[in-house]
Amino acid sequence: MARTVSIGAQSFEFLRTNHFFYIDKTGFIKEWWENADAVTLITK
Repeated sequence: MARTVSIGAQSFEFLRTNHFFYIDKTGFIKEWWENADAVTLITK
């Protein structure tokens, strides 16, 4: 069964039980926070 990307789902349980992709961005957030740039552009 192919997995899909869920847009806007807030429940981790929903993502897991419906076999959606989950991407852990914890490392990215830590790096972004510690970088202390004046401006950050994050696009969809």
